[in-house]
Amino acid sequence: MRVTADRETCVGAGLCALTAPQVFDQDDEGVVVVLTAEPGDEARPAAREAGTLCPSGAVRVVE
Repeated sequence: MRVTADRETCVGAGLCALTAPQVFDQDDEGVVVVLTAEPGDEARPAAREAGTLCPSGAVRVVE
């Protein structure tokens, strides 16, 4: 699994950081920050859900 986020597309909703805090965070402006591009097995379900929930489509999860 590979996780990426387009910081230019991010609208700062924060669903990624709330859903998968071990994978995503937000900077001081509320823009997504990827903490780990290759999450471990325990974080993968949450990372997938974050990719689904992102309202702007900034978060991408590739298996």
